[in-house]
Amino acid sequence: MQDFVEAFLNIEIAREAAPILWQGLWQTLLLSVIVVPLGILGGIILALLSTVHSAWVRWPLRVWTDLFRALPPLVLLVFIYAGLPFAGLEMGAFGAVALGFFLNTGAYYGEILRAGIESIPRGQVEAARSTGLTRWQALSLIVLPQAVRNVLPDLVSNTLEVVKLTSIASVVALPELLFQARQAQSVTYNATPIVAAAVAYFILLWPVVRLLSRLENRQLAGR
Repeated sequence: MQDFVEAFLNIEIAREAAPILWQGLWQTLLLSVIVVPLGILGGIILALLSTVHSAWVRWPLRVWTDLFRALPPLVLLVFIYAGLPFAGLEMGAFGAVALGFFLNTGAYYGEILRAGIESIPRGQVEAARSTGLTRWQALSLIVLPQAVRNVLPDLVSNTLEVVKLTSIASVVALPELLFQARQAQSVTYNATPIVAAAVAYFILLWPVVRLLSRLENRQLAGR
């Protein structure tokens, strides 16, 4: 038991690693604040485009969505970070992560929002247009807010996964929480910084998990 505590729960090592872990945590928070809205924005664009009744729009849109949902985020991130410079597009670690998450998570948010839009009766668009609104105004002002409410638990759940997924940014040397924990581990030859990072992730995401459970229970009660 003593060996386990020394290897995984060493308070002294956790205290020494705390400064760089804090830096990593702030980087993770900053990354989350940027990539989640980017993903939602991409999802809204894809969801609204999915309402266009044109094969020239819907088929390329379907291919785009399926491609970035099927492609592993890690592979996509490495391709953007290491591959695009050969095409003359150098954007750095943070830019590569932001673009990768925009493409990947936008596809998932888009499918969630598309399902929400399809859950709204089409008559509401016609009713809104009868008041003088354009089709896009009716979709964005009338349909989309109701769609978001209908799929809110799924949106929160996906957001939870996106925040956890920010840990893959460590593969491009972006100094987020996991990267900093691994750096501390390599210096101390001890797993305590990794455990500390896991605890930080739990503290950060536990309120979101509880919010998700409440939303799911409320949705079940509404049925």
